[in-house]
Amino acid sequence: MERNENRHFRQNMLALLGAMIWGTAIVAQSVAAQHMSPFTFNTLRASIAVVFLLGVCVLQGLYRRWKGTAVPRSRRDLILGGLSCGTVLTLAGWFQQRGIQTTLPGKAGFLTSLYIILVPLVGIPLGKKVPGSLWIGMPLAVAGMYFLCVTEELTIASGDIYLCLCALCFTAHILVVDYFTEKVDGVELSCAQFFVMAVLSLGGAMTETPPSLEALPIYLGPVLYVGVFSSGVGYTLQILAQRGSNPAVVSLIMSMESVFAVLGGALLLGNRMTGREYLGCGLMLVAVVLAQLPSSPRKRNEAAKT
Repeated sequence: MERNENRHFRQNMLALLGAMIWGTAIVAQSVAAQHMSPFTFNTLRASIAVVFLLGVCVLQGLYRRWKGTAVPRSRRDLILGGLSCGTVLTLAGWFQQRGIQTTLPGKAGFLTSLYIILVPLVGIPLGKKVPGSLWIGMPLAVAGMYFLCVTEELTIASGDIYLCLCALCFTAHILVVDYFTEKVDGVELSCAQFFVMAVLSLGGAMTETPPSLEALPIYLGPVLYVGVFSSGVGYTLQILAQRGSNPAVVSLIMSMESVFAVLGGALLLGNRMTGREYLGCGLMLVAVVLAQLPSSPRKRNEAAKT
């Protein structure tokens, strides 16, 4: 049982690291959104992620061969997983980037992170159990993200609708990853999903106006950062974190990207945090701590038997 708890703690740390990477990538996405259309941006980020992850897969294969550890693989599950995860991620990425073009970053972070409510609600009919402490943590997290991100008048605009659709797609992505993560290697699944995303996004990019080469020095760095770290590293950490974990708990931890986005803005751009934003950070941290509270001994014993 102790080994199981240590494993979950390690996976939660992977999710938190992924949230930190995604949070700092919001600034990069905003910069790129000013110079290129959504499909073009997603084609570039996904292509960079594929190249990066292919290298990781090669190194991983060489290491396993050197260690002599055979890993069972299901080509069918990897193809199905890549197609399913990649298709949903393509939709989520397009809706998010389209929304960022017309919606302020604060509200964008809030609306996108609404998947923390949707994941457990959608998971209930699928037989996913939700810890009691998480039901307390979720509204605290939503309140925290509101104080942290939403500073303008709350109105409904076209960008807001795109971001709400993005939250729905991310909900589906988390649940699809939860299904396939026990069947295939996490790095290979991440590489496959971004290959599918690159192919699908390329079809849309061909209908968009290409980005200006004169602005290349401005958007090249942000695109590389999002492609390697946010896509290649961040989403791989998500897949590894979800292996054998409750998707509702992992989604709550990943929503900490809102906190890291604000902290990243303060450190990288010199933005000052207000008392409202500090309150939001505090509520988010309390929500995450509540999600990590151990269940009753009886429930722990039942979990250990399954």
